[in-house]
Amino acid sequence: MSTSGNAVLKLKGIEAGYGRIQALMGIDLEVHEGQIVTLLGANGAGKSTTLKTISGLVRARAGSVEFMGEDITGKNAHQIARSGLVHVPEGRHILRGLSVKENLELGAFTVSDAKLRQTRMQEVFDLFPILGKRQHQDGSLLSGGEQQMLAMGRALMHGPKLLLLDEPSMGLAPKLVLETMRIVKRLNEAGTTILLVEQNARLALRLAHYGYVLESGAIRMKDEAARLQADKSIVQAYLGE
Repeated sequence: MSTSGNAVLKLKGIEAGYGRIQALMGIDLEVHEGQIVTLLGANGAGKSTTLKTISGLVRARAGSVEFMGEDITGKNAHQIARSGLVHVPEGRHILRGLSVKENLELGAFTVSDAKLRQTRMQEVFDLFPILGKRQHQDGSLLSGGEQQMLAMGRALMHGPKLLLLDEPSMGLAPKLVLETMRIVKRLNEAGTTILLVEQNARLALRLAHYGYVLESGAIRMKDEAARLQADKSIVQAYLGE
């Protein structure tokens, strides 16, 4: 794959699953510094399980996960988050009863410097002005699009070296899907490396530098995103479009 920067993330032979179900079958994957890499495939292909295995929510049964040159296989999710690998899971998981500001503050649990926390919160409000306007409202009462902004903002409070985004556009109106993808692009242009799982395959490939296609827990195709997007047979066969 393209080596526009150093490899921030490397998966080698990752196997994972749930009980007797084998969800991942020997995944090899790399994300290089400064890239958006997208992971595509039909529902049930193993995309979310891949992200959960990287972030420590699911334990790998075999293989290794290397982040910033360090083997993090088997580490707990909070240890991995402290290292700068931050996961925004599908479903947003906004905490009911906490304000927008309090939800954001939870994202900064790894940051001891109060001034840095304040700086990052202002950066989030600059990126998502609606969150600044609604910072004292219950985060769970925001619209779907606003909750997605809050989930991404909470992740940015960590100061991520790598951001895992799982279906950020799911359930959003078309106009908000485009706005969410523009924000993903802006984050990347500002220096955030991103591994993106996204149901809108064509849109994801337009954003990404490189892509992997998962089928039944295995990588079936990988290439520069522009090449994957241009190959209609690949899109039809693997992405269901």
